[in-house]
Amino acid sequence: MSLSGVRRAARESVSGLPRQFWWLWTSTLINRLGAFVATFLALYLTVERGYSASYAGMIGALYGLGGVISSIGGGVLADRLGRRPTLLISQTLTAVSVAALGFVERPVAIAVLAFVVGMATNGSRPAVQAMMADIVAPEDRVRAFALNYWAINLGFAVSSTAAGLIAQYSYRFLFVGEAVMVLACAIVVFVKLPESRPEYGPVSEAEPATGQGTEAGAASGTGPVVVSMGTVLRDARFMAVVSLNLALAVLIQQAFVALPVSMGLQGFSSTDFGLVIAVNGLLIVLLQLPVIRFIEHRDPARLLVVSALLAGYGFGLHAFASSVAFYMVAVCVWTLGEIINSPTQMGIVVRLSPVHGRGRYQGMYVLSWSVAALTGPLLGGFVIDRFGPDTLWAISAVIGTAVAVGYGVLLRGMEDGGTRGGDGTAAEAPVQGKAATDEGAKVSSALKGRSAG
Repeated sequence: MSLSGVRRAARESVSGLPRQFWWLWTSTLINRLGAFVATFLALYLTVERGYSASYAGMIGALYGLGGVISSIGGGVLADRLGRRPTLLISQTLTAVSVAALGFVERPVAIAVLAFVVGMATNGSRPAVQAMMADIVAPEDRVRAFALNYWAINLGFAVSSTAAGLIAQYSYRFLFVGEAVMVLACAIVVFVKLPESRPEYGPVSEAEPATGQGTEAGAASGTGPVVVSMGTVLRDARFMAVVSLNLALAVLIQQAFVALPVSMGLQGFSSTDFGLVIAVNGLLIVLLQLPVIRFIEHRDPARLLVVSALLAGYGFGLHAFASSVAFYMVAVCVWTLGEIINSPTQMGIVVRLSPVHGRGRYQGMYVLSWSVAALTGPLLGGFVIDRFGPDTLWAISAVIGTAVAVGYGVLLRGMEDGGTRGGDGTAAEAPVQGKAATDEGAKVSSALKGRSAG
């Protein structure tokens, strides 16, 4: 492709999205640029504070547990209070608790604040994803989610490098620096982002609030107002998709514990692992934008099948790796699956969600990642200890295959735009045209119904 062709493709990848989306994208980037603490918390506790590895592990688990709890809580708040208040509460609490964590010294205080930081940090994610679904037209959502995922990884790549340099000077600056960056996100949300939650008209007391409202209902003022967590749990198709994502997320978590352990058993150094895992972040930063154009208008079910196979067999290739170069090739394979999966999966979650149940549905989706972050390292370590790393990588290939089959069966017909909620009602009718770009504008009410697949 010529240079002009590359420029044109890049322009098409970012054009036509609402102004609010770019402010939300900017706040995500700022947030990830300042994400210092989680990456270096274990080193801070063991090197700077002199605590044991076991204590650092317990603090990491409490941080993760806070994220598990707030996945659901943040989703409920996003639907009840609105996306904007949830973001402001979460980001303000994150800034305060992160700053405090850098100054407390007592073990109990550190444990409590680590739990609060994990809860506050993760609590904003359902609101961000729900707001993105609110303000971006259905035909552009996969592209929007891909751009947001790119911002997350770009910010993480920069923040990881910067945090290492800052920590050499002062760990306390890491905590203060993250607090300042998160407050900057809150300011962007407060100044530039209006509330995006779809508003429904009054519902008669006789009308059952099943939670399966559509955009058409929102436009006509007849849609139900309440979606409970029970609605989400009873939505069998959605919960099956969440379960498949959980399995795939557990697989991806092996990159951060099982992979370095496996390489260590083969005699590779921490520097070798650093080079190998750096390929993951580098590929996401370099390939996410080009891949957007490839996946944007393709059948999501097939994309998810392919992504699961790439992830499963990419990790499976680690069983045959005997050099850093081979490990890098394997990382390239499963990273490509990750790049395809993330925005496609988030688009599917939105299409399966009732319009004003998006917060709760996104919360359940975020929960699958939080649970994977807690259980993935434990399961990977157990399998390696009992059966060896080659068995773990073989199981990874089996999991990838099973998830691919599951996606193929569950999402048949999604290319036609048909999705149904848990009670068989259409979960969403796609919007025709773009969402309005002026701040404060609502999603267009010009609707087009589609038959369910």
